[in-house]
Amino acid sequence: MTAPNQWNPFSKTFQRPLRLFQYDTVSSSSVTVQISQPPQADHLLVRVLDSVHLSTVHHQSLMEQVRRMLRLSEAEETNVREFQDMWSRTLSMARALCELQLELQCPASITKFAPKTPAGKESTKRKIKSQEDGTLKIDSFETSINIHDSNSEKTELAFHGAMGNFPSPEELAGLDLNYLGKRCNLGYRASRILGLAQSVVEGRINLKKLEEDCGRDASLSNYMKINERLGEINGFGPFTRANVLMCLGFYHVIPSDSETLRHLNQVHGKKSTIKNIQQDIEVIYGKYAPYQFLVYWSEIWSFYEERFGNLSELPNTQYKLITAANMRCKNDKALKRFKEEQ
Repeated sequence: MTAPNQWNPFSKTFQRPLRLFQYDTVSSSSVTVQISQPPQADHLLVRVLDSVHLSTVHHQSLMEQVRRMLRLSEAEETNVREFQDMWSRTLSMARALCELQLELQCPASITKFAPKTPAGKESTKRKIKSQEDGTLKIDSFETSINIHDSNSEKTELAFHGAMGNFPSPEELAGLDLNYLGKRCNLGYRASRILGLAQSVVEGRINLKKLEEDCGRDASLSNYMKINERLGEINGFGPFTRANVLMCLGFYHVIPSDSETLRHLNQVHGKKSTIKNIQQDIEVIYGKYAPYQFLVYWSEIWSFYEERFGNLSELPNTQYKLITAANMRCKNDKALKRFKEEQ
């Protein structure tokens, strides 16, 4: 689970910051949202905790973000039921980007987005500032989302500390390329991320329309059209496009990389290569159309849990151990060390 998402295995709560929207405009402000499901309840409890007054529009936008994030819609419910009837570096980069977003919100933020003090001193100053901000009194509201009826809501007070959100296009677009690359250890990805952010800000890429186009039609023909549009974006290769479209609700294509090769070999005994992997995927998962990815991911998840135990009870400090390298049968040192720490 990458930053800024946080799962508490003890309280069984999910937590992350969400942005405040106001009439189709995105604010640079975020609020921390904590989501849980009360025992034996058919609804989710959403707690929003921060030092900001939330308008009715903000409240509605946060509810919509939660529904979208957790796919709480009739269409997704239908997909899930039909599917059920049928049957580390990425982490550190995501965390660095979220830490950067929190830094950008500080009044003493980066001048011209270039650090003037050594990294150690800079991080110390920002930590002190963050601690000072954490002493402020905060308002909050608590909302319950009924899984079947979204009209059930209530409010009460609570407290929580600050956490950075994933940077918005507006926050990234004006950053210095070299600073972004070094600060978040992005390497060649920095120019692609910066270019994507600038394209969104300048209107060349309309994210809202893209999501709406995906939501209207999950057919293969629509997938191909949107896949072609995404291919025009610098840095969006086949694997990236397949992942983006999967996140937008297309489940019939399995994004393929070295992890897919490992899984087909270990679980299905297939000596696949990048050249023929799509043929093997079709043989194994084609019968589950249009939910091939959901079957594949269920297998991946089950295989992870065979080696690492129940992932919902795994501390987030151990997430970095769940890598393709540690899933290989010959590499059990990390797994042994992991079990000793439990």
